[in-house]
Amino acid sequence: MAKKRLGVGIVGGGFIARFHIRSWVGVRDADILGIVSRRKETAQEAAALARTLGVGEAKAYDSVTEMVANPDIDAIWICAPNFTRIEIMEEIVDALERGKGELIGVTCEKPLGRNVKEAKRMLELVQKAGLLDGYLENQVFSPSVVKGKEIIWSRGAALTGRPYLARAAEEHSGPHMPWFWEGALQGGGVLNDMMCHSVEEARYMLTPPGADRNVLVPVKVSAFTSCLKWQQPHYAEILSKNSNGKTDYINRPAEDFARCLIEYKDEKGEKLIVEATTSWCYVGAGLRLTMELLGPEYSLIINTLDSNLRLFLSRNVKGAAGEDFVEKQNAEIGLMPVVSNEESEYGYEAENRHMVQSFLAGKRPEENFSDGVNVAELLMTAYMSAEQERTIIFPPPNLDSFIPAVAKGEWNPKKS
Repeated sequence: MAKKRLGVGIVGGGFIARFHIRSWVGVRDADILGIVSRRKETAQEAAALARTLGVGEAKAYDSVTEMVANPDIDAIWICAPNFTRIEIMEEIVDALERGKGELIGVTCEKPLGRNVKEAKRMLELVQKAGLLDGYLENQVFSPSVVKGKEIIWSRGAALTGRPYLARAAEEHSGPHMPWFWEGALQGGGVLNDMMCHSVEEARYMLTPPGADRNVLVPVKVSAFTSCLKWQQPHYAEILSKNSNGKTDYINRPAEDFARCLIEYKDEKGEKLIVEATTSWCYVGAGLRLTMELLGPEYSLIINTLDSNLRLFLSRNVKGAAGEDFVEKQNAEIGLMPVVSNEESEYGYEAENRHMVQSFLAGKRPEENFSDGVNVAELLMTAYMSAEQERTIIFPPPNLDSFIPAVAKGEWNPKKS
């Protein structure tokens, strides 16, 4: 008998986990029942948020195994830092193999792995456990992306030909937590952290509705990376202070700007282009996501800062710094756009609804760990291209074993 309601446990209690918790007000047929975090206090705070929002009687657990053992929890959302995900997935599988509990599925935040080897290990583990798997790439569930794709393909592409160029950019002033800035912990810099969004959203827009991702075949990848802002002494010192001296961008920087061009061939052998740009050195109102799709007689453009709500606050309004207007906001005065429901606008609500409904129906989600592996393959090829300063034919040899220089602490553009 199919379950009618899904019990969910979340691993991680920080920024992205709380985004998911807040999005749950738009998710039906599921309850958040448990939280595990590296710090028990963080888990308790996240669980309290879930209870306050009325999205589940969540409690803090001491371990992933303990949470899996709760018979009311049917699925795990992995929202913990990149460097912990293999260990978490191994603990889930171990708990299941030892009969500690039963699960229907597991989801994991982007990127699936810090490199191709880790991403493939995540896929191998979830398949070993016989679980359904969902890759949490929120941008392909963003309402404007989904609706825009629907209209472009049903009107423009149907009458004048398929789209051939997709652009995507994600830009803001930098991550929240110190570990994001560390190449070894995060897996790289802004390319690994944010281009995972851009390359997948752009690929999704170029893929015909309902078609498998394999109808687009990557052919070539060309990329460029640099550290434009955060290796400057003043800004490097800020990162050092924020991390109690651990982050050293003078000697061990990660890229804060990345650009990538991916050439695909479609099912007819026609050339398609994805152009992706990401930045941690953008200074504006806050997080800016822009997407474009171009075809023979049409175009689409999305800019999340083109909000229908704007506020103006004069210089005499001197309030505390925060993010109540928009994620990663850089100011509290002047003319500011307001993203009134970021959890919906960025796709988290629809993403989580899809994962829940897929698990309840016993179906593999449309965005799954195989997609996460494909994204990792493209990102690692982009790192290869940037390091070698040339276009790379896809797939390159030794891709599974490749670790970017930035992830090994060996990349420094000022010393090259």
